[in-house]
Amino acid sequence: MSPEIILLALVALFVGLRLFSVLGQRTGHEQEHRLPPQPAEPRPTLTPVPQPVPDAVPEAASDNDGLVSPAALSGVRKIAAADSTFDVNSFLIGAQAAYKMTLEAFWKGDRDDLRHLVSDEVFESFDAAIAAREEQEHVLDNRLVAIERTQIDRAEYSSHIARIRLRFDADIAAVTRDKDGNVVAGSLSDAVPTHDVWTFERNVRESDPNWILVETDEGS
Repeated sequence: MSPEIILLALVALFVGLRLFSVLGQRTGHEQEHRLPPQPAEPRPTLTPVPQPVPDAVPEAASDNDGLVSPAALSGVRKIAAADSTFDVNSFLIGAQAAYKMTLEAFWKGDRDDLRHLVSDEVFESFDAAIAAREEQEHVLDNRLVAIERTQIDRAEYSSHIARIRLRFDADIAAVTRDKDGNVVAGSLSDAVPTHDVWTFERNVRESDPNWILVETDEGS
């Protein structure tokens, strides 16, 4: 072995020993530098908000305010006592929506929609009127302009069955057209005041919250 190679080997050994003494040897047991742990944030506690307990007798029924006729007050109180979810204002809003949907389904001759809104007896009456209209090849182009007033005219409760009779005072623009679209009767520019008396029924023991139209009549 030449003296040059021996000299280079000694230099390499010396450099290696110096690096070892400076850097040391990692054993895996050294403490790592870590950020001090942050204190855990307290978790928010959920405090239930107390809900108001509905009165046994709806306020609207007590104040009357034109929504319930005096003759219907006793029946409304009985229905409210039997069904804690019953509320006069909510019922009237739903009844107005049902009034509009039922009229529009009848005007369009949509039997499928009518079956979900009315009783079998009322459906038979509507179906006969639709059939007579179809036989004449007439089409109704009616429009509910406004519901001026809705009032509970009578209310009854017996054997879990709640029955409420409503009076609807509305303005309806009515037009009848033939198969060619010509106006046979009526006018869309003149709304006619109408007065309908409809009776809705519901079994309060059933889970279905919907009321069914069981009777129709014309008011004075």
